[in-house]
Amino acid sequence: MNADARSAEVPARESETTVEVRCTGHVRTEVGAPKLEFTFEGETLREFLDAFFAEYDVKDLLLAETEAEASTSGWAEPPEDLPDSWRKNPEGEQTRTYARVTVGGEFNEHLAGLDTRLADGDRVGLMYPFIYCC
Repeated sequence: MNADARSAEVPARESETTVEVRCTGHVRTEVGAPKLEFTFEGETLREFLDAFFAEYDVKDLLLAETEAEASTSGWAEPPEDLPDSWRKNPEGEQTRTYARVTVGGEFNEHLAGLDTRLADGDRVGLMYPFIYCC
């Protein structure tokens, strides 16, 4: 049997990635720790989140299913010419109002969204702050 035939028979093993997860606010409360190491199969933020949410029930704290859950009315009108790039993830891949997912300290939508590639040792932040009103 040649090498091509063998590789067709044996399914390729999914790569494993280990990241450092930092949790704040309500996510920290639900996870029970401010930081932890997490190993998952794959190498994208989407694969990380799927695996993390399977182990920790915090998806509803972080991800919005609709545009209404992902936005809130602002207090001031935005200027006509916004500085830098102002991108949003597509509907269904956005974070809830006030929640954030970061990779290496950058908001995921400023990278490649949920398709952002992760490497061993990357730091993923899962943030949903405590918000108090007067």
